[in-house]
Amino acid sequence: MLRTIGLMSGTSLDGVDAAYLETDGEAIARFGPRQTLPYDPALRRALRALLDRAESLTPDDPALLDATRSLTERHAEAVEAIGLPADLVGFHGQTILHRPAAPGRTGTPFTWQIGDAALLARRTGMSVAYDFRSADVAAGGQGAPLVPVFHRALAAPLPKPLAILNLGGVGNVTWLGPDGEMLAFDTGPANGPLDDWARQHTGKDYDAAGKLALAGQADGAVLGRLMAHPYLAAPPPKSLDRLDFDRALREAGAGSLSAADGAATLVAFCAVCVAAAARHFPEPPMQWLVAGGGRRNPALMKALGGALEEPVRPVEVAGWDGDALEAQAFGVLGARVARGLPLSFPGTTGAPRPLTGGRIIGALL
Repeated sequence: MLRTIGLMSGTSLDGVDAAYLETDGEAIARFGPRQTLPYDPALRRALRALLDRAESLTPDDPALLDATRSLTERHAEAVEAIGLPADLVGFHGQTILHRPAAPGRTGTPFTWQIGDAALLARRTGMSVAYDFRSADVAAGGQGAPLVPVFHRALAAPLPKPLAILNLGGVGNVTWLGPDGEMLAFDTGPANGPLDDWARQHTGKDYDAAGKLALAGQADGAVLGRLMAHPYLAAPPPKSLDRLDFDRALREAGAGSLSAADGAATLVAFCAVCVAAAARHFPEPPMQWLVAGGGRRNPALMKALGGALEEPVRPVEVAGWDGDALEAQAFGVLGARVARGLPLSFPGTTGAPRPLTGGRIIGALL
């Protein structure tokens, strides 16, 4: 078993999660402490600015270099906050642009996560596994989601079929069948547009307790235009960039809504996206387990309950830590890189076959 610390900085741009566990990449022997370190407002603004102009960035852009250094230093602080030695750190970095193969999309597929693995290894004194997605994208996969193989291990004792929904900036779902089958893909926008809306209209980083959305009414016309987006009908494999729906939201007229009605409409749209995703499952799940920050939003959980016919519950009902799952996943994925085990599969990213990936810097080389 390897002692690993998994790190995750998601599309919500709110901070870095770190989680300790002991694993061989297939089974999990022990969970340990976890930490969440928020980003300061300056780093958060810098990361959002990089997203907004990612397509024109060059690797030597001063703002990019500064943000990469600050991001990596914060990740090192998260490792140090765990307070336990480890053999390996699973370092996802921060996605700033994601352009896998898709119908109608031209150009070479690629995915871009920033973060300095060498600096992290020097700062922590530990080996670092990184670059988890690029091999899959180069082989024609979507490069996302990568967490399903972790979900399968975690959910081994639970009744199937089962759906595990993560609501970060973008939503993604893992469907697990009774015989080990995995189907996974991004469902659509989740907290990302809602956080942006709250910041724009209230000055807050997110809609705390869903109060803004609960005070409004979803606009049927705007919601109808959003529901016509071709992504929702497209079959998996499929994945999204954090800003893929920004143009659709503008063109649908969301900007004309009141603060409360806009929030309610975005919440309703997230739920509709999840319901649309469920139509691609081989059979309905017995229950939905919800992870990510979205599970703490009562408006969003209520909307999901209305859109889905199956029970919808936070992952804590299964004894899992919903704030740590993605960080824990990258601890497991780091161990899989070290052991040469596949990270992605035809049912998860659309890879042509189970594919290994990732790189390691440090003593485990």
